[in-house]
Amino acid sequence: MGRIALILVILGAVVIFAASVGTVSIPCRKVLAMIGSTLPGLGQRIPVEWTAAQETIVLRVRLPRVLLAMVVGGGLSVAGVLFQGTLRNPLADPYIIGVSSGASLGATLGLLYLIPRGLAGFSALPAFAFVGALGATAVVARLGSRRGRLEPTSLILAGVAIGAFLTAIVSLLMVLRIQNLQDVYLWLMGSLSGRGWKHFFTALPYVLLGTAAALWLARDLNVYLLGEEVAHSLGLDVQKLQRLVLLIGSLVAAACVAVSGVIGFVGLMVPHALRLIMGGEHNRLIVHSFWVGGLFLLLADTLARTAFSPMEIPVGIITAFVGGPFFIFLMKRGAGGNG
Repeated sequence: MGRIALILVILGAVVIFAASVGTVSIPCRKVLAMIGSTLPGLGQRIPVEWTAAQETIVLRVRLPRVLLAMVVGGGLSVAGVLFQGTLRNPLADPYIIGVSSGASLGATLGLLYLIPRGLAGFSALPAFAFVGALGATAVVARLGSRRGRLEPTSLILAGVAIGAFLTAIVSLLMVLRIQNLQDVYLWLMGSLSGRGWKHFFTALPYVLLGTAAALWLARDLNVYLLGEEVAHSLGLDVQKLQRLVLLIGSLVAAACVAVSGVIGFVGLMVPHALRLIMGGEHNRLIVHSFWVGGLFLLLADTLARTAFSPMEIPVGIITAFVGGPFFIFLMKRGAGGNG
């Protein structure tokens, strides 16, 4: 309980700090008071020492974005744990193996051709992204399979190729619908700018459901790490596990991409770093990847919107600056092998 309390205190402190900084700086104590005033039983006891403008900035602009960053970062990290676990390869994450590109294609089709025409609401965007992610996953898994078994190295290479191809299709769609170019371009760069409570509540159930399913599969993933032959001898249906993991990972990644765009390397860096620290036991790894991934993306997004204030850069640029060298480091260590 002491460790959980410490984690909650750290997360709470970072959330309050992130909600306090920006073009308009607001003291942390006021941010804490504003958040407390929204809680049942506390609202009448906290004196109002802030302006209406400050309340709007914190509660309607910054706080939903801060919480969304944590949900997206946690979701991408959990998806990374699943893909790395089932492929037994630390280079696997939604971005690298093409799942994010598939989700971006599905969501782009929704954004450009369906939602603007009133054929679907924004809450349906994860459905479009999920269809795209699932399609990309199916193609990559097919190309990366040999005799019905996934070959991790082949799957990684197939993912990179399919991801590049799908990204080219998205670029073509952007050219064809040039009037939407700026909005879609910023979305593809990975950005939480302009995101609000609607986006947070759209992504939250998918990410929580996917994380719960990942924890449910944690024991089987631990057995799977012993090797496919050993897992078979212990009664584990390896092919069924692989399909379930790819399905759940695609769902979580698609929900994240639908609300934040393509943010790369979070699902690569966080799970791998935690594996080095605490080992490969999946129950612990999934739980810690969720909160560490959320914390990492929150800090990255805070830097993205404050480093060049009042100008804001997409958070995907920040994660790429960190993730690119990390990816090269893994390749230099020979992490692209099957083990």
